[in-house]
Amino acid sequence: MNKVILSGRLVRDPELRYTQTGKAVASFTLAVNRRFSHNNEQQTADFIPIIVWDKLAEVCSKHLFKGSQVLIEGRMQVRNYEAQDGSKRYVTEVIAQELEFMGTKQP
Repeated sequence: MNKVILSGRLVRDPELRYTQTGKAVASFTLAVNRRFSHNNEQQTADFIPIIVWDKLAEVCSKHLFKGSQVLIEGRMQVRNYEAQDGSKRYVTEVIAQELEFMGTKQP
């Protein structure tokens, strides 16, 4: 089973693009807090790339912005590609299938 549930805040506004076939795709980075000490006092954040497709991508582009708090459910994907220098690069990202707005709406 490949299921990921994340809660965090957007690091930047979503970037909306369209594929050659006209499918909408939005991408953004989600900052997710992570506790790493025994007494949970120290925190750091993981910065996780999120990809959203189709109608949900357009909704994200219109209603999300840097700092928005969201809950995301989706799947993890690992892909690779060849960089311009010929080296092989690996990317781990979450493909969001459901998204819930959290927190207060900014005016």
